[in-house]
Amino acid sequence: MQKIIKFNDLKKADLIVDAIYKGGTAGNAGDDPLHKLLGCGIQGGFRYLGSSRQLSSKLVVLYTSMADPDWPDYIDEQTGQFIYFGDNKSPGHLLHDTPRKGNVILRDCFEAIHTGDRKKTPPFFVFSKGSSGRDVIFKGLAAPGAPGLGSTEDLMAIWKSKKGQRFQNYKAIFTILDVPVISKSWVIDLMDGNPFSNNCPKAWLNWVSKGVYTPLMAAKTIEHRLKEEQMPRNLQGKKIIGEIFSYFKGNPHGFENCAAELAKLMDRNIVSCDLTRPWMDGGRDAVGKYRIGLGESSIEVEFALEAKCYNLKNAAGVRDTSRLISRLRHRQFGIFVTTSYVHSQAYKEIKEDQHPVIIISAGDIVQILKEAGYNTKDGVRDWLKSNFPKGNI
Repeated sequence: MQKIIKFNDLKKADLIVDAIYKGGTAGNAGDDPLHKLLGCGIQGGFRYLGSSRQLSSKLVVLYTSMADPDWPDYIDEQTGQFIYFGDNKSPGHLLHDTPRKGNVILRDCFEAIHTGDRKKTPPFFVFSKGSSGRDVIFKGLAAPGAPGLGSTEDLMAIWKSKKGQRFQNYKAIFTILDVPVISKSWVIDLMDGNPFSNNCPKAWLNWVSKGVYTPLMAAKTIEHRLKEEQMPRNLQGKKIIGEIFSYFKGNPHGFENCAAELAKLMDRNIVSCDLTRPWMDGGRDAVGKYRIGLGESSIEVEFALEAKCYNLKNAAGVRDTSRLISRLRHRQFGIFVTTSYVHSQAYKEIKEDQHPVIIISAGDIVQILKEAGYNTKDGVRDWLKSNFPKGNI
C-alpha cells in the first residue's frame, strides 16, 4: 500500500517516492500541502522557493495533474524520463511572458546545464495530483536533461494552435533520479541556502559535480500486460479509440494504413512500411524496414505488421497473433496493432515463447497520438481525414 502522510505531519515529513501527502480540509488556500512541505507557492504547475530570475530559486516544484489532454506530462517509469510542458498554455503571450515565469526557469536551467554550470541549477521536486481533494503524490527528485540527449533535444519550443491563434510553449525532458527518500534535513538545508550539505543525496551531487545521471528505473514486474493495462486510462482516451474504430468500421484494410502510420509515429527509426495487397495477403498486413545505426554504417532490419480494428470489448486472440507469428522469418520482428486489447492467453504465449512481437494496444495508440499532438477526439478525427481520405482507403 502507498504510504500516506497526514496534513498535520507535513512540516516534519520526508519526501518518499509515490507516497501520498494529504491536503487540508478547511476549504481555503491553506489546505495546500506543497507549501507546508517545501515552503513554495500555493498555485500553478511551477512553484518555487526564492526567485524565478537569474537561477536564484532554492528549489522548484513541478506539479502536474497528468491529465491535461493538450499538454500530456508523462513519466516513463522504465527509463526514469519525465516529460513536462511549460506554462505558456494559451495564446496571447510570448514564450517567456508567463505570470509564474515557469518558462524562464526552464530556459535558464537548461542553458546552465548546456554550458556546464550545473551548480546554479536548483533541485526539481516532481509531484502529481492525488485522487482526492488537494492530495499530492511525490514522484521524485528530477534533474534537467537525460542521458544521451543533446542540447537541442532536451528543451524544445513547440508551436500550438488554439482557436486559430498560434503560440509557443516548452517541452522539457528531465530525469527522475534514483533517490527513494528525500530527508527533511536536506529540504531545510535548501531553505537555508546550503544545497550541498552532508544531507544532499548522492545522486544529485553526482549529477551536479560530474553530469552523471542515475535514473530511477522501475523494471516491469509482470511478463504480460493485463486487459486493463492495455486499455485507455480515461474517458477521453476511449473516445479517441471510438473515433478510430468508427472511422474504419467495415473497412479493415483502411485501418491497416492507419496502423502503419501509428507504428511510424511510435518510432522514427521505421523508414518504410508497405502494405501488402489484400488479395495477395499472406498473413501480413504490412512489411517494413527498421533502421539501426547512423549514416552509411546503419543497417535495416525487416519487420511484419498485423492490424486488427476491433471494438474495445472484443479481444484479439491466439488466432490473430499466431497469424503474424507464423510468418516471421529469421531476423524479423513483428508489430501487432489493435484498437482493443490482446487476450491474456495470446499475450502469455508471445511472452513465454519469446516471440519478437511488439504489441500496440488501444491504450498505446492513445499515448502515441497524444505524444504526436493529437490529444482529443476532434483532433484525431482531423488527423484521420487528412491522412486517410475515405475515397482512398
